[in-house]
Amino acid sequence: MAATTGEAGAGPAPAGLRLPGILLGVGLGGFVDGILLHQLLQWHHMLSSTDHDRIGVKYYDPRTVSGLEMNTVWDGVFHTVCWLSVLLGLAVLYSRVTHHRRAVWVSRVLWGWILAGWGLFNLVEGVVDHHVLGIHHVRGGSHQVWWDLGFLALGALLPACGLLLRRGGRPLGPDAPDARRPERDA
Repeated sequence: MAATTGEAGAGPAPAGLRLPGILLGVGLGGFVDGILLHQLLQWHHMLSSTDHDRIGVKYYDPRTVSGLEMNTVWDGVFHTVCWLSVLLGLAVLYSRVTHHRRAVWVSRVLWGWILAGWGLFNLVEGVVDHHVLGIHHVRGGSHQVWWDLGFLALGALLPACGLLLRRGGRPLGPDAPDARRPERDA
């Protein structure tokens, strides 16, 4: 990890994995959502429920060619934001990690923060898009509220799993000779 200034007289302290982990988790969680739910399962697209939205966005029926085209454009905007989050997370991680990069990539702390970021993505996207704006739902239809609530439950479970995973990690200092050295959480 790159050295940053620590407490007076304590010497350099390693920069944390929290920010890059959360950024990576948000981007990767968005990619899982977009690839799995938008593309492979085709349960929804970014604007697939705007016939029932709460903000007055024009409805683009994804079962029509023109509607699918517009939904695909907005899915592309969504994927661009996910991609930028992953790039930013990698850039922050790279700027903080100057030694023992393998130890960081296998770090329970980093992967715990990635799970937390994924959960944060699910919670924010689920509350904003599914409930507040109503522009799409996990799976539309008569049971859509249950699908949406399940998505939020997964969003709450992922950070809890990330916390448990991080718990087993120890601080990773800049002088660590190998992956057996402790990992830094913050």
